[in-house]
Amino acid sequence: MNVGRRRILVVDADCQAADQVSALLAEEDLGIEAAGGVGQAAEMIRNAKYDCVIVDVNLPDMKGYEAVPVLKTIDPEIQIIMTASENTLELEAKVRQQDIFYYY
Repeated sequence: MNVGRRRILVVDADCQAADQVSALLAEEDLGIEAAGGVGQAAEMIRNAKYDCVIVDVNLPDMKGYEAVPVLKTIDPEIQIIMTASENTLELEAKVRQQDIFYYY
């Protein structure tokens, strides 16, 4: 891994999500890794430094917006982007109550 290389962790039960992010950012010098749920993501964040975490709202072990405080407890500086395939006003309100960088 290059010194100074930015690292992104994609947390999504759909393993194709990391592949899609990798394809979108192929031109950038980024290290992209994937976790299938919050438990695995928390362990990875404990063991390595990530610049950004892209978290899907629908995870197998808890809702993505419920995971934000868990991940921020491990690394308060981590930037979190929350994604949802379908949005509602209620969901968006719950997501935006969290300390996230961006909601898509």
